[in-house]
Formats: sequence, C-alpha cells, structure tokens
Amino acid sequence: MQAEPCTYIIFGATGNLSRIKLMPALYHLDVAGKLPQGTRILAMGRRVWDQQKWRSEVRDMVMAKAHDAFDEQVFQRFCDRLYYHQGDLSQAECYRTLAATLGQAGQFSRNIAFYLSISPADFGNVISHLSENHLLSEEYGWRRVIIEKPFGYDLDSAQALQKRISHYLAEEQIYRIDHYLGKGMVQNVLVFRFANVMLEPLWNRNYIDHVQITHSESIGIDTRGDYYNSAGAMRDMLQSHLLQMLTLVAMEPPVSMEAEALRDEKVKVLKSIRPIPKEAVHAHAFRGQYGKGQINGERVGGYLEEAHIPTNSTTETYASMKLYIDNWRWRGVPFYLRTGKRMAKAQSSISICFRHPPLQFFRDTQVHCMAQNWVLLGIQPEECIRIEMTVKEPGLEMRTRTSSLDASFRNPNEKATDAYEDLLLDVLKGDRSLFLRFDEVEYAWRIVDPILQTWAIERDYIAVYPAGSWGPEDNRLFDKESQTWRSSLTPECK
Repeated sequence: MQAEPCTYIIFGATGNLSRIKLMPALYHLDVAGKLPQGTRILAMGRRVWDQQKWRSEVRDMVMAKAHDAFDEQVFQRFCDRLYYHQGDLSQAECYRTLAATLGQAGQFSRNIAFYLSISPADFGNVISHLSENHLLSEEYGWRRVIIEKPFGYDLDSAQALQKRISHYLAEEQIYRIDHYLGKGMVQNVLVFRFANVMLEPLWNRNYIDHVQITHSESIGIDTRGDYYNSAGAMRDMLQSHLLQMLTLVAMEPPVSMEAEALRDEKVKVLKSIRPIPKEAVHAHAFRGQYGKGQINGERVGGYLEEAHIPTNSTTETYASMKLYIDNWRWRGVPFYLRTGKRMAKAQSSISICFRHPPLQFFRDTQVHCMAQNWVLLGIQPEECIRIEMTVKEPGLEMRTRTSSLDASFRNPNEKATDAYEDLLLDVLKGDRSLFLRFDEVEYAWRIVDPILQTWAIERDYIAVYPAGSWGPEDNRLFDKESQTWRSSLTPECK
C-alpha cells in the first residue's frame, strides 16, 4: 500500500503529546524516507508564534528524542515541511483562516489528515467547525480524522459522541488511535499465533489454564491530576489497551490481514465476553490506590497527596478484573487483566499458563510438583517471546527445573521504532487495521460500564497499596488457589 502526499494538520501541536511523540515520529519517518514528497505538517496552536519560532521549537522536540542520531541535513528537509497556524480552536474565525491558508494554490496537498491531540470534550466542536468550512469534503482529495483516546467517558457518552461526529464523517474517515496497537511486539502477537502452526492445536480451553495481561507503571500521575481523577485506571488503561491485547490473544484467525477482516474477529471476541452483573462486580473486579512508599530507593507520596487530587478521592490507580469468553475455544478459561500506577516495575506483558500435566508417570521419583508450562510475551520495555518448559537437571537423580526457549523479537543491530511512527504512516496509506472501529469501542465500554457504575456508588472504601509494590491483595479474583499474579518474565521468580 503506497502512501500519498498529504497535509498533516495537528490540533494541539504545542502540547505534550506532540512534543514527546508526534513531531519526533514524523521526523523519524522523514529520516527513513517514508514521508512522500509534497507532504506538509501544519501545526495549530493558540500561542502567537511565527514560522521561525515553531521550527525552533520542533528542533528542540526532535533533538530531545533523536540524541546522537540527529541529522542536520534531514532536519532542514523536514523544516521545509513545517508550517504554523495561530488560532483559538473555540473561535469560528480560526477555521475560516485555516481554510484560506489551505486554499493557497500549490502549497498544500488536497489530501488532509487532521490529528486531534486535544481534550476529548472538544472533539465534536472541532469536527463541526471543520465541516462548516467545507474542510471535511472529499471532493478534491481524501480527509481523515485521527482521534486520541478516550473516546467517551462511558457507554452513553461514547454513543453520543459517535452520533455527533457521524453527521460529518463517514466511518472510513475516522481513525481512532490506540498507540498500543502500533507497538511492534503487540503486532508480533498476531504473527506468533497465526504464522506458527504448532501452536494452533494448543491454543484453547483444553490446554490453557488461564491468561494474564499486565500493564504496570512505576510513575505516578505527574501533572495529570485533574484528568486522572475523573478517569482512573479502568478507563485509562483497561477499557482500551488491555482489552485490545486480550482480543489479539483470543481472536480466531481472520480470513486475511485486511483491516475489516481483522477488526471483525476482534469484535467477535468482545461480543463473546460474559457480561458482569452489578451484583457480581466484587467477584470480578478489584480497585486500589497507591499510598506512600519507595520507588527506586526514593520516597514518594501517596495518590491523595498529589496536586489537584481531593483528599477524599476514591479514584482507582490500580484496577484488575476477571473475564470469561463464552465461545467454543475459550469457555471456562479465566482472563485476568490488571494495571496500576506506582508499582514495583514498569512492564507490559501477556502470560499464558498451560494446564498441569498428569503426574502419575513420576510417582516413584523425586518429582513431586512439576511446574506448569508458560508462554510469556513481553511487550515493553523488554520485548520477548519465551516458552517455559520442564527439563531434567543433570545428575543421577530424577530432578527437574524450568528452562525457557527464547525467540528474540529484535536482533541486536535492529533499531526500535516508536508506535506512533507506524500509526502515522498507516494514516497516510489509508490502512485502518490497527485503528479502532466504533463497535470495538462500544463493546469495550459495555464490558466495563457495570464495574464503573458500581464503583461510582461505593465511595466509602478503597484498598491502599504501598508505592513500589505489585499492588493490593486481590487474590479473591482467582478461580484456583494455585493461580496467582505473575510479575516476572524469567523462570527464577514468579
């Protein structure tokens, strides 16, 4: 699929996401020769900057990420693509002047991608203004709108937002971005599953005991107090990133890698997840909040001590839940998902535990408790695929130990690419495989809504875990005593 020249218009271009992710990603695409000739990047912001000031700011953004890999010659070429448009997004005049700027003959491509790196509350207003100024019309070129999460605050708000923007945009024009799906290791889950025929006979309820998906962070909420206290861990991570990873683990093979075929299978998984009645929320979900503790030997405060956080807040910084997928492949297999701030280690992983083997064969030996086999998929920061197996120890006696087969995702000489590089390039190509269709978003909200509604009512208690730990004690989620959270990607410590 060939990328066409386009004009990338970034709303909120002076904000944190643009500074840390978007502008460095676009620069690295230019370094790799992936930005077609004629592609322009137009920044929208309220600050009264001129072109020279904007290009100076972009230099700082890029150098902060590129370090020794910064190429002055390539950056000068990149600078030629950069433009700045000053305006207040809440004012109609901003869009009239934008339309006039884009109408300048020969300067900007008629293919336009609008990246809304702004507050979700502003999505509808911005799209409405763009439509009023005929900036979403595809008469002379394609128009694509990239929307950052969260898409809505709950099921009702997501449906209301979809209803509003669908007045102006066809579903094919909307690119709901989940940067997790752009990570190379997440995409490798599909390859690992469907390109290795030896796994398919084992990938079901007959052999798999349970599946764990973990995203832990050692950082706190930084300066995001106002946003985070209204969102919480369930909305921020579980409803989006972790449920998406679950669909990749559990989905059936799509008929092709074409976008709609891939997304159809993901939606089937979400539709098959057993609903959680409100009276069963406590058996299927758990929440916690970090207190004081130590991170890397440094004392840190608790969540209630953070800026802009009310002292009586019951917003969860840790959330876990147990889900069942009621289809032929997975019926009866629990999927455990958890995420948390201020935990012992920053790590994203998928851990697949196989059933216990029969032990009768070893009844007259010293093998009394044989370890279960695991498939471990490290997403970040360690990207790995490991299959743990039981082997005999050297020596005269029958003793066993766990060994792992490692399949490295990246060779030592291969550089990592940021998820946004893949996703921004996919927008140019019109490849929607790694972007969310609305029914994916809708069914994900249906799964978590009963939990969020129950937690909103019960505001008298929330478990507290010390910063630097692996979270609160939530072992009651597990179906069996032998099931516990796995926090390590190595055999030595589970």
